[in-house]
Amino acid sequence: MRAGSIATLAPVIAVSCVLALPQAAQGADYLRGSQIEQPVEPPPLFGGGRFDWSGFYLGGGAGVSDTKFKPGEGLSALADYSFRNTLLGAENNMGRFISDLPEKRDSGAQFFGIVGYNYLFDDVVLGLEADYTRSGHNYSVSDYIGRRTTTSDGTLNDWSMSTNQGAKLNDYATLRLRMGWAYGRIMPYATIGGALGRFNTTSTIKSTWYFYRTNPTTGVAEEGYASGYEPSVAPVGSTKKNTYAFGLSAGAGVDWALTDNLFLRAEYQIVRFAEIEGTTVTVNTGRVAAALKF
Repeated sequence: MRAGSIATLAPVIAVSCVLALPQAAQGADYLRGSQIEQPVEPPPLFGGGRFDWSGFYLGGGAGVSDTKFKPGEGLSALADYSFRNTLLGAENNMGRFISDLPEKRDSGAQFFGIVGYNYLFDDVVLGLEADYTRSGHNYSVSDYIGRRTTTSDGTLNDWSMSTNQGAKLNDYATLRLRMGWAYGRIMPYATIGGALGRFNTTSTIKSTWYFYRTNPTTGVAEEGYASGYEPSVAPVGSTKKNTYAFGLSAGAGVDWALTDNLFLRAEYQIVRFAEIEGTTVTVNTGRVAAALKF
């Protein structure tokens, strides 16, 4: 009786085992993790996900700048002007004596603010940005030269020039076009635009001229300072405050969005100003910033 009952249940047990095998295999696959069908998204902070770079933003930062001051031809022209309408100046190129003034550099920290607006075209970012930078970098070159020269009328001339050339970049602003490529929350970009700098400048020459000659009419020996070249006479040239020079600006950098309203920036910028009162100024800056996006 018992053996017959077992024989009767054997087909039922076999069918149950067959039906249970797929469920067991599926459970094993689940434990092995094969049920994960979607790829793992990269963390948003490292470029994954979408980010809307368009809109208005403002911020500020700091950087380290190297400012090169290159004296131009202004002081040389001033030397020629100092001896204008004289036989000494007509027979001697006075400007050539002071035409090789050395370049000077100044470096240090600078602080700046930025404001701008971006337009987003798919992954292309076009924008307009203005910045203001407080500088204070400066230079000064002083020199002295003296010569004894005989002019064609037989006069022996002892003359000298004390020169002073300098400039201070108080601050400057730029207005630049920005072109970038959005890779999620990271955006590399390049910039180009114009600049306006505010300077204090000095460009002066103090000239003296002492002569020895024989009066062609009386034959009497004469000597003394030429009129207008006494040591007490003020130098020619000028010292100016708050003079302005235009320039060009270019740079490249990368923005990194930490949140939907905050991004960080690392950037290199070069600004070159036109010659102002005899000095050409170039500013190279590496800087970092943080900005709020609205």
